[in-house]
Amino acid sequence: MDLNDQLKNLFPDHIPSEDTPLAYEPDIWLQDEPIICKYEKRKGKPITILEGYNGADSDFKKLAKELKTKLSVGGSFKEGKIIIQGDYRDKIMKLLQEKGFKVKRVGG
Repeated sequence: MDLNDQLKNLFPDHIPSEDTPLAYEPDIWLQDEPIICKYEKRKGKPITILEGYNGADSDFKKLAKELKTKLSVGGSFKEGKIIIQGDYRDKIMKLLQEKGFKVKRVGG
């Protein structure tokens, strides 16, 4: 007995709907120009900077928080730039491309 049979036994009056929701509705505004992902050293420590997003600041802050959470690193959002502690350009670029962003690698 598979799952569908079990569900039919539990809910005999239920009629499954054929409506399927849209596969993906982005909650962050995607742009045409690439986001610049660059590497710098400040006070001898490596950082990754993301800039060039021309959507709302609140969306870019959400993106910053999500990146920091997924990478388990510190960082901040200042002056329209996301600053991530450490050199995570490859991982960040991969995450952004999965979300549908175009990303351009700059420096090193």
